[in-house]
Amino acid sequence: MANEGHIASIQEALQQDKLDGWLFYSFRGSDPIAENILRLDHAKFTTRRWFYFVPARGTPGKIVHAIETGALDSLPGDKRVYLPWQQLHQHLRETLGSAKKIAMQYSPLNTIPYISRVDAGTIELVRSYGIEVVSSADLVQVFEAVWSDEQLESHLYAAKHMREIVDEITKEVRRRVRDNAPINELEIQDFILKQFDRRDLTAGHPPIVAINAHSADPHYAPNAGDNLPMKKGDFLLVDMWSKRRTPHAVYDDITWTFFIGETIPAEHQKIFNVVRDGRDAAIKAVQSRYSSGEVLYGWQIDEEARRSITKAGYGEYFLHRTGHSIHEEVHGNGANIDNLETQDNRRLMARTCFSIEPGVYLKGTFGVRSEVDMYLSDKEAIVTGQPIQSEVIPILK
Repeated sequence: MANEGHIASIQEALQQDKLDGWLFYSFRGSDPIAENILRLDHAKFTTRRWFYFVPARGTPGKIVHAIETGALDSLPGDKRVYLPWQQLHQHLRETLGSAKKIAMQYSPLNTIPYISRVDAGTIELVRSYGIEVVSSADLVQVFEAVWSDEQLESHLYAAKHMREIVDEITKEVRRRVRDNAPINELEIQDFILKQFDRRDLTAGHPPIVAINAHSADPHYAPNAGDNLPMKKGDFLLVDMWSKRRTPHAVYDDITWTFFIGETIPAEHQKIFNVVRDGRDAAIKAVQSRYSSGEVLYGWQIDEEARRSITKAGYGEYFLHRTGHSIHEEVHGNGANIDNLETQDNRRLMARTCFSIEPGVYLKGTFGVRSEVDMYLSDKEAIVTGQPIQSEVIPILK
């Protein structure tokens, strides 16, 4: 539940951004971001519209329906109850008062769909009162992407163990192939999940384990109907994410590639090098610019990786953004490293983390993705989970 101290921190952020307030709105659970930031109970289902306005200074206001008067009782502030829609409009106008510029979960031109939680009609209603509505995108980051010291420690714990699991995967596949024991994608996926359990890690979804052509599908998921065996001469991609089993822990998310053989075929090594160089170009850009104090945006770093891969002749096979925000959910609500699927113009903030994971996918043959995580401390940009991958792993060497 949001207490007065938490609301005060929201007001402090509003004052820093020179905004008159932040208007939260939801209808039938339409805005999970609002629920997160206001620390509402996600399991509490409401069927009517509610508003919660946090002014930059002063007492918050809440507007709830007559049959759900307790919907926002966990929040401080003055309550107004409405029944007919005309009364809702009147209460909203009165609650907003003299505000001229407020934030809402809105993104101009839907540039950042992750933030676009408020429908156009509600935005029009607020604007009809002569109020300027701006995107809450960067405000959301402050409360939904910035890590505490404890969260950083939880990430470093997961990163250490995930890096060890990479080595365990290498050993397990090597052992089974050399012993001529049965081995397939689902079995290695299960092996990884057992490693998570042993190390006090958890994940919302099972990892990706993809052989040969399956690795050319960025979001392939092993399944009983399409579960490839592993044998000598196969290419293997593993994308896994996990976090420690503690409250408010944050994720580690990495992707590694392997070849079940003693030496790496030239084509596999060539594509890996293209992807690795794109990854490293993005890493270098973040580290050099961030340490110099330059303000960085997610789209700019995507451009660095994409430029490198395009120059190598494989731009058309790079099918997704370069990276995503990481928080308590593996795909967090902070800035993504993206100028492909969206133009993410959110700032890369101190004490946030994101993945760098370019890929090249040759449909029907194989695909390479190399993923690392970057954390922005107050002074420098850090790549966690060292050492990161520099060559395809020859499992049978």
